[in-house]
Amino acid sequence: MTFELAQRNVRLHLFRSILAAIGIIIGVVAITSMGLLGGALEQSVSDELMNMGNTIIITPAGPSVGDEKAGIDERDIRQIKLIAGRNPTIAFYNTYDQVKVGDSQGYSSVYGVDPGELPPITTLISGRYISGTEGVMIGQTLARNYGIREGNFITVGIGAREQRIRVVGILEDTGFSGGIQTDNAIIGSERWYEATYSGRGKYDQVVITVHNLDDIDGIKDAIDARLNRREDVVNIMDFRSLISSIQEAIGQISLFVMAIGGISLLVAAVSILNVMLISVNERIKEIGILRSIGTQKADISKMFLYEAAILGLIGSVCGGLLSLVGGGLLIMLIMQDISYLLTMHTVITVIYGMIIGTVICIAAGVYPAHRAAQLNPIDALSND
Repeated sequence: MTFELAQRNVRLHLFRSILAAIGIIIGVVAITSMGLLGGALEQSVSDELMNMGNTIIITPAGPSVGDEKAGIDERDIRQIKLIAGRNPTIAFYNTYDQVKVGDSQGYSSVYGVDPGELPPITTLISGRYISGTEGVMIGQTLARNYGIREGNFITVGIGAREQRIRVVGILEDTGFSGGIQTDNAIIGSERWYEATYSGRGKYDQVVITVHNLDDIDGIKDAIDARLNRREDVVNIMDFRSLISSIQEAIGQISLFVMAIGGISLLVAAVSILNVMLISVNERIKEIGILRSIGTQKADISKMFLYEAAILGLIGSVCGGLLSLVGGGLLIMLIMQDISYLLTMHTVITVIYGMIIGTVICIAAGVYPAHRAAQLNPIDALSND
């Protein structure tokens, strides 16, 4: 009976009930959409970096001093390759420089690589691979941004170092490939780079792609023992720890943003509390009649808790469904890939959002329910 009475009261005050439910809808949409976006960002970063989970990155430990560039010399690279064994190892130069195409200009990464090392880690979509000092290759993103085609000339560098050079090939976008981010980069041969930027034999980075993940720690320890025996010559890292750190950081940011969205849910809870208190005041005589015919305090309390639960459930379910739309729009706007919405994380997040919304509504109805149950039947019947 108490549940039927709760349903009746929601229907009798439909407009007020809808307004209360809208508050819950907004709150659930806020926290759930932020949760969906956070999960999608975390998954996106994980997918990007997981491809490099088997990669060891080695960089110079010391800073450049005056004109003396810090770098990994060829002797150290030979030792690194000896330790790496059959695991592919690539050393390259890297800097950041200005690029001009016609009236457009910007900045891009510039790599100097042994041409023979490129085919296994890159995919050519037009033109050919570099050789000697003639020509450079560029990433697909850079080509698209500046409207560059194979055979076009680009200007690299500033001032006295500025040079005009032909693009001989364009590489497919692959994100990080073999430790090199080629999508928005210029890639030349080692000889071209050394002639342009000097620093011959002082490489900026060495990347080892390890076939067996179980070998990563052993290779890192062996390189550290060999090269850093007397002083720190190189820094050695792998992407496993980086992946974990980034996931943790994104998770914390997601929780913070969801907490901000949760404020709207608390505001909605206050609205539910207000609606329930008004409902108690309007039904004092009804409560008195129910108590006089033997209805227990617990049943009176249940009636108002059911009412709060109905409002919370309606608002939470609608909010959960709308959050799929809101979260999907956010993911499409920011990440331009709706596939991150179609995961088990989405289902779990929406369910959690609906549960939280419903529980908060029931919690908001506890005080009004208790107050209604404690009314004196005689005083309630005499209430005008």
